Amino acid sequence: MKIKDIVKSRGGRAAVVAIPVGIVSAVLMGGVAQGAVPVSFSVSGTSFTMAGSQLLGEQFSQYGGYAKLEDGTEIPVAIANIGDAKIADLCQEIVTDTPLGKVGMVITAGKGGNPVTATNLQIGMTNLAGDAVFSNVRIGTDAGQVVTSAKGSGGDFAMDSDAITLTDFSQVAYTTTAGTLALTGMELKVVTDGSGCGE
Repeated sequence: MKIKDIVKSRGGRAAVVAIPVGIVSAVLMGGVAQGAVPVSFSVSGTSFTMAGSQLLGEQFSQYGGYAKLEDGTEIPVAIANIGDAKIADLCQEIVTDTPLGKVGMVITAGKGGNPVTATNLQIGMTNLAGDAVFSNVRIGTDAGQVVTSAKGSGGDFAMDSDAITLTDFSQVAYTTTAGTLALTGMELKVVTDGSGCGE
């Protein structure tokens, strides 16, 4: 099943037909640990990219929301949640403009059969590509009644499933949070030559 882009739902909020998630360690979103997630949240304005060879997750849900930049501009995002996640061959890249030009920070982890693990994982993303398989999927369920502990606004469009497998994926996101996060075999490097997760 190919993952597609964001589509509009009732009330003008953004929804996604099928969006799985990844993980990042550098940009964290606050205020979601207690369950209900605000429709709008503030972000730094810097997106990051992430890729991996496989994501295995239990308890998955997704629904729409907005990320607000410092200047007030709102960006529609897909909010995706996974109760327990394992990610193989994780690569995350953040590129920042500096007086020395564009500088990238690349984080890799989860190689050699020792995947990254996370609990109560949540991502606010704008784009994702990959192949996905859902177990016991429900599309069009109420965002306030999804299977994950984090939930959206009651009456909003959502989807959820008991499990998800995502293969050869990449994504662009603005926020992430996790209850616990283990970056096994993590390596971090700063690059200025344009190399990154795509290299």
